[in-house]
Amino acid sequence: MLATSSRILLRTATGIGGKTAIRALVARAGNSSAYSTLGANVSFSNLLGHYQSDKWIKQQVAHKSAVATEEEPIRGDYNSSVTYHGADACSKAGIDSLGINGPSTIYKNQTFEQLFQHEVKNNEGKIASAEYGETFTVDTGKFTGRSPKDKWIVRNIGSESDANIDWGKVNQPTTPEVFDELYEKAVNYFNTLDKAYVFDGFCGANPTSRRKIRFVHEMAWQQHFVTNMFIRADTESQLEGFEPDFTIINACSQVDEDWQRHGLNSEVAVVFNIEKKCAVIFGTWYGGENKKGIFSLMNYWLPMSSPPEFPMHCSANVGNAGDSALFFGLSGTGKTTLSADPHRALIGDDEHGWDEDGIFNFEGGCYAKTINLTEKTEPDIYRAIHKDALLENVALVDQSGKLIPDYFDTSKTENGRVSYPIFHIDNYHKPQMAGHPKNIIFLSCDAFGVLPPIAKLTPEQAMYHFISGYTAKVAGTERGITEPTATFSACFGAAFLTLHPTRYAELLRDKLEHHSAQAWLVNSGWSGGPYGVGERMSIKTTRACVNAILDGTIDNTTWSKDPVFGWELPGSIEGVDSDTLHPRNTWPNPAEYDEAEKKLAAMYVKNFEKYAGKGEVDYTQYGPKV
Repeated sequence: MLATSSRILLRTATGIGGKTAIRALVARAGNSSAYSTLGANVSFSNLLGHYQSDKWIKQQVAHKSAVATEEEPIRGDYNSSVTYHGADACSKAGIDSLGINGPSTIYKNQTFEQLFQHEVKNNEGKIASAEYGETFTVDTGKFTGRSPKDKWIVRNIGSESDANIDWGKVNQPTTPEVFDELYEKAVNYFNTLDKAYVFDGFCGANPTSRRKIRFVHEMAWQQHFVTNMFIRADTESQLEGFEPDFTIINACSQVDEDWQRHGLNSEVAVVFNIEKKCAVIFGTWYGGENKKGIFSLMNYWLPMSSPPEFPMHCSANVGNAGDSALFFGLSGTGKTTLSADPHRALIGDDEHGWDEDGIFNFEGGCYAKTINLTEKTEPDIYRAIHKDALLENVALVDQSGKLIPDYFDTSKTENGRVSYPIFHIDNYHKPQMAGHPKNIIFLSCDAFGVLPPIAKLTPEQAMYHFISGYTAKVAGTERGITEPTATFSACFGAAFLTLHPTRYAELLRDKLEHHSAQAWLVNSGWSGGPYGVGERMSIKTTRACVNAILDGTIDNTTWSKDPVFGWELPGSIEGVDSDTLHPRNTWPNPAEYDEAEKKLAAMYVKNFEKYAGKGEVDYTQYGPKV
């Protein structure tokens, strides 16, 4: 362990670098001395003792400033933990109303430290020796991602949800009778168990717009996952009189043997009944089903509120002056990287709401991909992997008795993940809320080399491109992808939209108009030609474009209109070559660029045909001209 004098010195460190240094030195000192004696297979008591040894580390937070200057109590002070024993344990935990009354021990809202104890004792996974600290890791079996074909919503004929949900491939309908059978099956299973885990918490940082949620799990690590990902209660008193707006019963170890009779896709079933305020999960251990299930519900609840509120699949940050910004984008566009700005504080990296007060994070943590992760490429994520983080489906290499994460080994899956509480990010924004944003950025990674690095959108163009949700996949990102392939995902999150995409576009339109916000397109893709010919724009270039938006210097430039897409292109941005700002100038043969632009424009037009005539306004006319 570190010498006492060294620990005292480290405890006085301030700022982002100071906190990271604390973590690194403690972890490395532990790995090189005390932890090195433990090996990969250790006793529970020895491992727990070493895991607890750095409790003195303080977390730092940021408010308007990106540089954390306040100290927050250690993570153990998120303590609303209570354990109930006896015949009335389920009643005391509030789950007897679900019909669950069999378990004689209920672990409710366990602390991070208690969850770790249970994970180890239950032998639910392994301990990984990540560079910044020991981290629990689990294998989720054959499902290493969501199973969208196995997600169902009960169609209660004549109900509010029946009239409003956009039924189809994303929101597949099933019957109340199927749900009732699966619900009974889940309850009966939990009634055979001696113990269960219950999490009561919140989705949404703003108390006026949040929803109260309850999870019932059979395994500690899944309780750890939702503890990472949702808003935790600081004290038990915050949960007095808690009545959940929605409950998920996760019977992941069980399957639906009667799936064919039920008219489902497989023995895996993720079924939501909005009117009964409950969902059941069977057959998949993947943690993301818990997270994205609630996100889909927020995409239903918020627009149906009075006044309507806007749910968003985006990241968000805030500057020193309280100026917030939103970053929409699909995987691979830079959403996580660009919102992690050393000069701004992170509000959240994935799911947010926009209500009458401003924007707010839905979550209390982050859920990041780990494929090819290095400290150089994603420093915030890499350094967040330590105690209380949870690795999923990440390969481990035994090195002298220690299990070291190998983020480049994708033999299990390319969707390795890590969840961690938001306070693992050095410059996070403690309130998790901010005022109304003035800048909304749509991120794309255009592999055709057509889109400019930055473009200014009119409000009507913003609606068109929000509904389109364009990016491109390139060779190597997915099996079978050998050349650039256009991808359109409505509202940059089609898989989670419960209402028709135009409903969300109308909410965005109203927010832009009411708060005089400006929408931008920022492209982190290829320049000088398509993938395989041109080069991908550097993060330095993309960051310079984003900085110009956020610091307002872009307002000082001149503008010209693109003849096909109609958006405006800046004449100059500090740190960006002027030719790069006009992609036609970067192609060796401008005529080839013109053909490529027409081809991509036609893809946009073809994709948007399904939205023609939908919603209050038909935004087809604000797309590219072909």
